[in-house]
Amino acid sequence: MTFDPLFIAMAGDEAEVTPEAGGSKAAQLWRMGRLGLPVPPAFVLPTALCAAVNSGEAGALAALDRGLAAGIARLEAATGRSFGDARAPLLVSVRSGAAQSMPGMLSTVLDVGLNAASLRGLIRLTGNPRLAWDSWRRFVQLYAEVVEGLPAAPFEARLAELIRAEDVAAESELDGEALERLTHEFLALAARQLGRPLPSDPRSQLAAAARAVYRSWDGRRAQDYRRLNGLDGLAGTAVTVQAMVFGNAGGTSGAGVAFSRDPATGERRLYLDFLFDAQGEDVVAGRRPPGNGERLAARLPAVAAALAAGAERLERELGDLQDIEFTVEEGRLFFLQTRAAKRTPRATLRVLVDFVREGLLDPATALERAAAIDLDQVRLTRFAEPAPAVATAVVAAPGVASGRAAFDSLRAQAFAEAGEPAILVRHDTSTDDVAGFAAADGILTAVGGRTAHAAVVARQLGKVCLVGCAALRLDPGGRSATLGERTIAEGDWLSLDGADGSVTLGRRAIVAEAPEAELAELERWRRATAEPVALQGD
Repeated sequence: MTFDPLFIAMAGDEAEVTPEAGGSKAAQLWRMGRLGLPVPPAFVLPTALCAAVNSGEAGALAALDRGLAAGIARLEAATGRSFGDARAPLLVSVRSGAAQSMPGMLSTVLDVGLNAASLRGLIRLTGNPRLAWDSWRRFVQLYAEVVEGLPAAPFEARLAELIRAEDVAAESELDGEALERLTHEFLALAARQLGRPLPSDPRSQLAAAARAVYRSWDGRRAQDYRRLNGLDGLAGTAVTVQAMVFGNAGGTSGAGVAFSRDPATGERRLYLDFLFDAQGEDVVAGRRPPGNGERLAARLPAVAAALAAGAERLERELGDLQDIEFTVEEGRLFFLQTRAAKRTPRATLRVLVDFVREGLLDPATALERAAAIDLDQVRLTRFAEPAPAVATAVVAAPGVASGRAAFDSLRAQAFAEAGEPAILVRHDTSTDDVAGFAAADGILTAVGGRTAHAAVVARQLGKVCLVGCAALRLDPGGRSATLGERTIAEGDWLSLDGADGSVTLGRRAIVAEAPEAELAELERWRRATAEPVALQGD
């Protein structure tokens, strides 16, 4: 079995990367590179290897190793850096990508190639010790979780302890010396749990990370997502290996997610979450509250303008609302991913109407896409009567919902099976909860952002989703939570308002109204594109 890697954003006549061969992520990277957008060089190993690697076929594992070696050699030539080098190291990300997007359901490992020698090289190359230590501690934790299967909780607990001990507000405020100590503690923590140290050889790290990304295809959350979305016919995930760019390089760096239009309402405006001095996983995992586009534009106006122009161009070229992941490294913008955005049915309808008006789609194509919309779900919902709020949160998906509080996915599913609506109440929006999202009528979290992968999935499912509720405190052991000064037990009624982000107690009546203007436009297209009736002669 031989599978050659496909190359992206490198010099030479590379073959086209298709979603079927290289996954949708790599295919869109290839397209962005051809459009002249700044894309870090990358290569992809195909979806066709996934099942064979996961079953342990010797030929597939050998093909994987050959493909990684060939791809790294090309990346080294493209970047002028050497993988694992002590002077000018190349570091890479290892990412998933099926033929159809599965946001947050598959695995990613960042900063692959770091060890004691390449750490010194990264400091020498960048002159930034904090960046180097921050990247290594991130790699240690992510590799331990994704590749070795260790739990995240001990690493997160130690990070939280250090933040308290250093008397800072967040991990982004830890200095290089604190991050150096944390990295050594993470290495020791992983070694104690595994009974051996993590591998320091960059090529061993890379091979193990690639196998873990392929293996994530068979994980529970990925299987649940495919079942819920009718994607059981996909061949598997590809593995994309891309040169790292560093959003954690300081105050003119960061990572973000941008939608070319509002995925909740369809409004024509850039919908953006951004974290300064951060890597992409900080944003999409939803564990840190991000800022919005105004902060990015105030500090880096040229980057904000380039991002908006790139989003508009991608929307025109691809003919759909786009979900874009990007990184800014010391004031330089890089596009890391684009895909057709998951959005509410209501937003889908508005986008189709606006695209026709703007000349991006013709009515016949828009009607074909509209056929997939459940028109019952495009109704605008609101509560019939006002009620006093006990808390507020950030709106990640609109609408309203009343249901019984459920503190895990199994309980939300149990309420749904009993015919009771449920509100899934969680600390953060984890994609491990995808089955609970499907069962619940709404989702409420204590932390997280509007563009985290789990919020994206909630929008796609048409669920009300409020995130970043600062007043929410959960007590998982006691099956209860507090909202400000009020205590709620599992099974108590909660109501979420996706218009203003308010959380109220008790069950509330809901009123639904149809978006008459957009539905009328849909009907006008149908009449205009209908086949004329042939008249019978005398």
